[in-house]
Amino acid sequence: MQAINSTFNSSLASSSRPLFPTPSLRTQAKQILGPDQAKSLEAAASQIMAAPKKTLQTCQRTLENCHENFQMLGTLLQHNLHTSLPVTQALTKAPASLAATDQHSAAPNTTFTTKSAVVAPISTQQQMVTAGRVLNMDSESQQRDLAAIEQALGEIHEAESSGQDHSHALDSEGRPLSFLQQLRKREKRRKKRSSLRDPGRQVAIVTTAALPWMTGTAVNPLLRAAYMAKDSDRKVTLLIPWLADADQRVVYPNNLTFETPEQQEDYVRKWVEKRTGFDCNFKVKFYPGRYAKEKMSILPVGDPTQYIPDSEADVAVLEEPEHLNWYHHGRRWTDKFNHVVGIIHTNYTDYARREEGGAIKSELLGQVNNLVTRVHCHKVVKLSDAVQPLSRQTTQFVHGVPQSFLAVGEKKAKAQPLPSGSRFERGVYFMGKAIWAKGYTELLDLVEKQVKRGQHIPIDCYGNGEDLEELKQTAVQRKLDLKFHGAKDHLDPTMHEYKVFINPSKSDVVATTTAEALAMGKWVIVLDHPSNQFFTGFSNCLTYKTPEEFSSKLSLALSTDPKPMSAEERRRLTWEDATERFLDVAEITEKDQPNRVEEAFDNLAWRTHNAFTGVEALRNAVGAGINTRDNPTSLEDFVPVEDSGGFFDRRANVVAPAQK
Repeated sequence: MQAINSTFNSSLASSSRPLFPTPSLRTQAKQILGPDQAKSLEAAASQIMAAPKKTLQTCQRTLENCHENFQMLGTLLQHNLHTSLPVTQALTKAPASLAATDQHSAAPNTTFTTKSAVVAPISTQQQMVTAGRVLNMDSESQQRDLAAIEQALGEIHEAESSGQDHSHALDSEGRPLSFLQQLRKREKRRKKRSSLRDPGRQVAIVTTAALPWMTGTAVNPLLRAAYMAKDSDRKVTLLIPWLADADQRVVYPNNLTFETPEQQEDYVRKWVEKRTGFDCNFKVKFYPGRYAKEKMSILPVGDPTQYIPDSEADVAVLEEPEHLNWYHHGRRWTDKFNHVVGIIHTNYTDYARREEGGAIKSELLGQVNNLVTRVHCHKVVKLSDAVQPLSRQTTQFVHGVPQSFLAVGEKKAKAQPLPSGSRFERGVYFMGKAIWAKGYTELLDLVEKQVKRGQHIPIDCYGNGEDLEELKQTAVQRKLDLKFHGAKDHLDPTMHEYKVFINPSKSDVVATTTAEALAMGKWVIVLDHPSNQFFTGFSNCLTYKTPEEFSSKLSLALSTDPKPMSAEERRRLTWEDATERFLDVAEITEKDQPNRVEEAFDNLAWRTHNAFTGVEALRNAVGAGINTRDNPTSLEDFVPVEDSGGFFDRRANVVAPAQK
């Protein structure tokens, strides 16, 4: 037992952190087990050491699987040497400080050792070969890694505490806890039930987009913060990305930009208060982000956990936890926060599948998604089963619709029919971001088949996006009666007059626009797909499986008016009900807690991922962006560097099948 205790304390001595004191074994036994149970210390130690031994076998198998995946990745990188010249040129031109990958380029508190041969400037060919060596480790390297794994598993305390705020390892009088004391403290925390309904909880909602970008990951987390903050017993903070001026001009509509975060916060607050009709009692904070054009999304810069003070770090709700953590290098969310829930918004594997080399990209991305969500979340909530299986998952639709949409539906239900016999002046529309993967491929195919059958029904499309011009050109070439009107607020009065909303998308997890259209009293025609499961019980929802069924349901909807919604249907659509569903599903019970083997594996997985994301050359190669690892001195200090993405981002734009 003394040898065990010495091993743990000697492992701590190798780190840069202050050493914990080493009380006698008898003193530790009394502190933890009490005088009457001191004799059972040896049995307790045997139990403590049993889990790492079992975990070593699991981790060895996992390492072998990871090695196979890295070989696939190396093959893909080699293939992209010739097809991704702009990316490799960007790496070649990168400053020496970005390409150098000696041991100093890894983050503090990691044991990742990189190849000293990767230095700048060197040729693109040499960089590719070196990257392959890093990813395709030889057997000798694997043996060293396995030895390191065994040592890490034998030092669970050191692995869990690496890089963390050591104030959590102090007793009530500010004295450092011994190893056994900390293990006992973690064991008590592990078995503790945690509910967001408990009074006094402090909730940080972290998301990947912000208004005025009218995307689901900007709107829904904002509304969740507003409705959760209505409860005075709960303190809520919304953490959103701040973009540099150059990125704002690309992302935000109508040339709208902000000089300071305070200006954007004011815009966000006014919008949500107008939408909800009540004062919103939550904080707004920012973390630095950059717009990745090749991914058409915003990525964090540095470690977002630093923007929530430790004193407020209780509950974290990660909206798109996979997206937030693809390149995350820094503190582990579950180490900083007591309770972490991830909400899956986007079907990224489906997007990847539609790109060049989609099968390999989708498979690798799916594994990365599962790894980072498992490592950084205690629980994962999928809005629907349209997305990949994930560890610790549960499925529940936890979004809602503001009362302003329901008010439109109630008004329409009471309106007098027009001379045409309908309460609506307009026919059919679709609303979604103007990219092929957002349902436009399916929409154009459906309309084309209708035209061939002699059915010419005009459809209005609303949304901006990178593929807008290409969509317009394709519709003209295929002689389809589609009109593209750009982006428009779904609550705009002109949208009230449409009778039928269609959404043929196969890539959605759950479409917010579908819920809004139902609330406004319209017919919605959607694909029979897991993403639409929540809506199938509504009387005004029509589903189809084939193009023929789509045409039949569309004819029915155009010939009859939708029914007024029942009180139960209206309730299910509200944000109040969605918030209750979220509070229920976010609770962590004892059965949700990982066992010690799972905890050890998660710690090892986090350390490995954190090491890889600490190497600038690897970050650049996989599309994290230049100079994005570390936090800038202040939000306004970060200036994005123009690059062409990573190896996985070198793709042609997703195009219609006829153009491929």
